[in-house]
Amino acid sequence: MYLLSLLGNLLIVLLIGCDAHLLHTPMYFFLRHLAVADMGFASSTVPITLHNLVSRDKMISYGGCLSQTYFFLVFGSGDSFLLAAMAYDRLMAICHPLHYTALMNAKRCLLLVSGCWLLACLHSLLYTVMLSRLSFCASREIPHFFCDVNPLLALSCSDTTPLRMLVMTEGMFDILGPFLLIVVSYARIFLTVMKTPSSKRKAFSTCGSHLTVVILFYGTLIWVYLLPTSGNKTLASLMYTTVAPMLNPFIYSLRNNEIKGALRRLVGRI
Repeated sequence: MYLLSLLGNLLIVLLIGCDAHLLHTPMYFFLRHLAVADMGFASSTVPITLHNLVSRDKMISYGGCLSQTYFFLVFGSGDSFLLAAMAYDRLMAICHPLHYTALMNAKRCLLLVSGCWLLACLHSLLYTVMLSRLSFCASREIPHFFCDVNPLLALSCSDTTPLRMLVMTEGMFDILGPFLLIVVSYARIFLTVMKTPSSKRKAFSTCGSHLTVVILFYGTLIWVYLLPTSGNKTLASLMYTTVAPMLNPFIYSLRNNEIKGALRRLVGRI
């Protein structure tokens, strides 16, 4: 699954980079960054998990644990923000088609992507710095297969109230903010499509892949963090960290004729 995730997302990056038409199309510009985020997201947890499965030494250093938390949050938040940027792009393409080229020019796309990565890095840095100030003087056995914020808070013997408040405020904004933007964008898209029946099929075909990825990403996210604790959190976390990044490139390639066309052109040149 990890190899499929790496190869699938790397193929998306190469196809868009080698195809001049896709490279200068806003939708695929965002998709390329989403593929990079998916590769980083899977790589932040899966290699250490694979090592733990085959080794008796299941230890991770303190610095390694904080580093894993940082990169897990960077790429996870980057995924969330980029999905919201892609929803905004689809909103402009369908609701303002005559002004789409001007609204989503190269400069605006670059600003949106830069903002996504900057917010993700600042969000992760804030959590990592606050975690580094905690003391762990009791059990040091993490009840999880990677270093995440909640398992580390459960082990700390320091006052974790400020960080827990941060999780409930800024953390909810980090998740619900992009999600609400996606919901509002697709609500407007749906209303626009309903007013123009002739464009229904085309509009839904361009949005289908993105909606599938959004449902997969946020479905597993809600499963892990918002459903009752009686569920199997290990299995849920595997879905969120491993299965979702693996399926994303296949969803886009199987449901997108332009991606399949770029693949045929690349194979033809080779």
